[in-house]
Amino acid sequence: MQSQPPPPEGTRLALIEAGFALFGTQSFAATSTRQIATHAKANIGSISYHFGGKDGLRQACAEEVARRLGTIPAAVPLRHDLTQPEARSQLQAILSTLVSFLFEGPQAETMLPFMLRELAERGPGVDVLYTRMVGPMHGRICALWGAATGQDPDSDSVRLRVFSLIGQALYFRVGAPIVTRRLGWASIGPAEAAQIAQTLLGNLDAMLAASERPLP
Repeated sequence: MQSQPPPPEGTRLALIEAGFALFGTQSFAATSTRQIATHAKANIGSISYHFGGKDGLRQACAEEVARRLGTIPAAVPLRHDLTQPEARSQLQAILSTLVSFLFEGPQAETMLPFMLRELAERGPGVDVLYTRMVGPMHGRICALWGAATGQDPDSDSVRLRVFSLIGQALYFRVGAPIVTRRLGWASIGPAEAAQIAQTLLGNLDAMLAASERPLP
């Protein structure tokens, strides 16, 4: 994984949060710089000062999504020459950290609408997300999968399995209104997030068992 840049602070952070909220709900084209400044409680000129304009702010929003999500695998120390049980343990730790990030803090809540809008519109942020976050993170998880199962980490089957694993966690976040309604939960708090994590960890164990090949 690439080293993560420092988190934004002050006015820069306020403008990025405003971009998350407004670009995500109104779209980039429908959002004015005045709306952004008002939402951030900042001077309209601060957008040009910090980002060079609205396009630069959009780029910074995508970079901040990548930075935040990039902290998930970074929270698990990178080691080489892992045994199968060690690689399995690292996969479990990354999955647990992902669920915690998605449900137990405010960061995912604020950036999610922006992320979904960029993906739906295939905006320029998609390239940033892929290059800075998806590619490196997915590649690392695939490498762990290969170490845990003996499979080729670059094979289509492993890459698809890793996408399905990450997708399960993201579904619970994106589909939270449906999940909570079906389960009769008022919201997804720590207790509910723990249930989701246990379910996904069980799925991970089953997927690994089905894929595992004895090492020579």
